[in-house]
Amino acid sequence: MFQQPIDFKEESEALYRLLKNISDDHMARPTAFKGWTVNNIIGHLHMWNWAADLSLCDREAFTDFYVKAGPAVQNNDLRNFETKWLDGLTGRDLLETWRQFYLEAADRFAAADPKFRVKWGGPEMSVRSSVTARLMETWAHGQALYDLMNEERVDHDRIKNIAVLGVNTFGWTFINRKLDIPKPAPYVRLQAPSGRVWEWNDPENADRVEGSATDFCQVVTQTRNVADTDLKISGDIARRWMAFAQCFAGPPEDPPLSGIRGRTDQSL
Repeated sequence: MFQQPIDFKEESEALYRLLKNISDDHMARPTAFKGWTVNNIIGHLHMWNWAADLSLCDREAFTDFYVKAGPAVQNNDLRNFETKWLDGLTGRDLLETWRQFYLEAADRFAAADPKFRVKWGGPEMSVRSSVTARLMETWAHGQALYDLMNEERVDHDRIKNIAVLGVNTFGWTFINRKLDIPKPAPYVRLQAPSGRVWEWNDPENADRVEGSATDFCQVVTQTRNVADTDLKISGDIARRWMAFAQCFAGPPEDPPLSGIRGRTDQSL
């Protein structure tokens, strides 16, 4: 047993509690994330939870799946691919199917060796990294749903998994854009939801990112523009990083414009 599958399950359950009384009609409502509907977001989470579980349980079957999914990822055709994969599954049926599967998958991840290597779209990664990625995606995509339903999310220290991922992908953010990695990496000092302080890199560095862990995680997952947070950014390297930080795999993505993402003025 290791912590990340528990964190993934708890974050998923928090999102399910937000949505558990939603109607089928409201599942079709668009969010501020690229116009994706609630159905699109839950369907996306469900398919990639399923894919991560497949990579854990059946490497050859995952390879066969990704032969089909990979081109959709690269050609920006993922919505159509996921819709076909879901085969008409929408609304509350989708919501309950997503929940039942993530509960079962989290248990399978918890029973696995966290260091065991599994396949993915890019390089292989550890089981620990795989389930951490599922936690990150659930938290990141979930933000659009909290915003749509005009609910303030109460975060927990399990988001440290996302903060670590954000810090560790400093270099990837630049490599992914075919840019040289600037050095040294900025000092990062964050206040956790519990009030603890989390720190990374050299505290003597003039390049610094300081503030709440929630704000930092929102920036590195691109759910908020850094200008819409209270992060304190010092130094050119830190400012460049926070302008387009990307802790998730795939082609380079740009964060939302300032003022675009946020809570709505009405709940569902």
